[in-house]
Amino acid sequence: MFKLKLDAVKVFSPKKIMFKLMLWLMVSCAVLLLSPPNILATIALDQFIAEHAQFVGLGLIVSIAYFLSQLINLGLDESIRHLSDKRVIETIESKVNLLDPAERALLREFFLQGATILTLPQNETAVRSLVNACILEALGNERHYAIQGPTADYKIAMKARMYLNRDVLRLPAGEPSQEEMQSLIKARPQFLNGLVQNRKHAA
Repeated sequence: MFKLKLDAVKVFSPKKIMFKLMLWLMVSCAVLLLSPPNILATIALDQFIAEHAQFVGLGLIVSIAYFLSQLINLGLDESIRHLSDKRVIETIESKVNLLDPAERALLREFFLQGATILTLPQNETAVRSLVNACILEALGNERHYAIQGPTADYKIAMKARMYLNRDVLRLPAGEPSQEEMQSLIKARPQFLNGLVQNRKHAA
């Protein structure tokens, strides 16, 4: 029932109503102005057009101006989106080339655990830095702990995934050996070790 009400609100949104009104106005005015006089006389509109042609023409101009403004807005929105995406990519590329050991180890953890989402402390420098660089994306699910501090769920942003290969993360080629895995685990930041231990206890 609630979903039906929401759908009804979407159908009668002001933007959709305005679009439909302007479309009908443009079509109606164009038909009235472009129809042959004999057809207008048949439907008894010839006298009306003769007396109110300026208003019909004004209606056509207003409706065309409306659709032109919508087209311009669409172009501006697309340009802004393109520039924003370009800026995000540049930020990611710059950060990937300057990852510090803690940030690299944090990103490795997604691959070591085979997880797409990790619960991480929000106040850790590495977490904040990767979020600011558009590499990590916060998903919410915040929790607050007296000792550990606030945590939230994070995933690697879609735009960043193509840049995080094995060379960047310094992961061994293929399946890591026992010695390589131990080395990677030792390189974990302290806060990750604590989270992993807590997760094991909870399991």
